[in-house]
Amino acid sequence: MNAVILINKDKGKTSRDVVNSLTKVFNTKRIGHTGTLDPIAQGVLVICINKYTKLVNSLMSLDKQYIGTITLGVKTDTFDITGKVLEQKDVSVSKENIEKVFSSLIGKYEQVVPIYSAKKVNGKKLYEYARNGEEVKLPINEVDIYNLELISYEDNKIVFKCNCSKGTYIRSLIQTICEKLNVIGTMSDLIRTKQGNFDISNTYTIKDIENGNYKMLSVKDLFDYKIYNLNEDEYNKVKNGSHIKIDSNEDKLLLYYNNEEVAIYKKKDEFYVCDIMLI
Repeated sequence: MNAVILINKDKGKTSRDVVNSLTKVFNTKRIGHTGTLDPIAQGVLVICINKYTKLVNSLMSLDKQYIGTITLGVKTDTFDITGKVLEQKDVSVSKENIEKVFSSLIGKYEQVVPIYSAKKVNGKKLYEYARNGEEVKLPINEVDIYNLELISYEDNKIVFKCNCSKGTYIRSLIQTICEKLNVIGTMSDLIRTKQGNFDISNTYTIKDIENGNYKMLSVKDLFDYKIYNLNEDEYNKVKNGSHIKIDSNEDKLLLYYNNEEVAIYKKKDEFYVCDIMLI
């Protein structure tokens, strides 16, 4: 079975936990996800199975949408409510100031990756450095915040919606928000509501999967590429990774042979060259 399945990850589970559960359900080790969600978070986790694991990098690059909650007046070492409390104090901010700070953060900026994250530096996950008390230079990602919208503010909790580029750490974004508001705060809830066009309303729980209640997606469900049916000569070239000449102006084409997916090819000058091989 080759497929992409949209999972709604439960709070308290790691992304690796989800992969491990599905490995048992589908009896295959060729399973991968397309973007880590913190254990505290829930929401869209795109899972690729068998040959579709070749799509992981393409799907990982999709934009994300989150709904997050900031609890003001609390500072933790992990930037979220599960961490060790470092400081607590009464704070006060206005809705107008929150909206002003949100507006100031729209666009590209350089974000420091949080120490409690699965990002690897020299082959070692950052949270491993943190747990061992080791110093490490934290990487910096250029991220793009497309939209930052205040949903509600009451009882020292800010609920917001964020549309952003890949690689954005919401915990780090929250720290930047708090710094600009001149208060302390931490992430107390996070839901990934979208990844690309994949909406949380179309996801399945692990229990759904175990009960056989789910839909599998194919490449043509995932990408809006035109299908090109190869002849035998073209197929022989493609399966060897060779470029081919096709009369088309499409940036990318989904190649089929005998009603089966073969590859995704992209246009380069007058030829099409291999982007992702699916056989």
